[in-house]
Amino acid sequence: MIRFVFPLFACGLLSACASVAPADSRDGFMATLQGMCGQRFEGGLSYAIDPNSEFAGKKISTQVQCAAQAVRMPVQVGENRSRTWIFTRPAAGLELRHDHRHEDGTPDAVTMYGGMAKEGGSARSQAFLADAYTARLVPGADTNVWTVSLSQDGSVLRYRLDRHGKPRAEFVLKRVAD
Repeated sequence: MIRFVFPLFACGLLSACASVAPADSRDGFMATLQGMCGQRFEGGLSYAIDPNSEFAGKKISTQVQCAAQAVRMPVQVGENRSRTWIFTRPAAGLELRHDHRHEDGTPDAVTMYGGMAKEGGSARSQAFLADAYTARLVPGADTNVWTVSLSQDGSVLRYRLDRHGKPRAEFVLKRVAD
């Protein structure tokens, strides 16, 4: 009797585990970002298709700012503080927007571009596909994919832009103590 009960028990246990819905990686990613609130990261450009990029040779930094509906990362490039990455979790998925402002706070002509995360990301990495608004706003950006990832230990933040399936730019930022 025991040799029939154990396999039956094991089968029941496995089927119970199999029926648990997998966690949505987009929720996991937002939770990871929320866990970084207040942390600062500094680094620089690790790759650019254009060696004369406006980012070349400049310190790039951000500090994670959290609110109930969004995680914002104001990005400073040298002395320029015009950029902010904004992550939100609307009903449609996970979204990344690039907010560009002039010194007086008014929106730049090229602002709020970005898109939604594609399927298959993780709690530590998501890839965002350019949306139709971005394609209209930025010539050639219709194939943009922005990948934002955090190392397993949380010490390295990477931001990568691919266009037409090829790397265009990558920032590597390391967590710094205040």
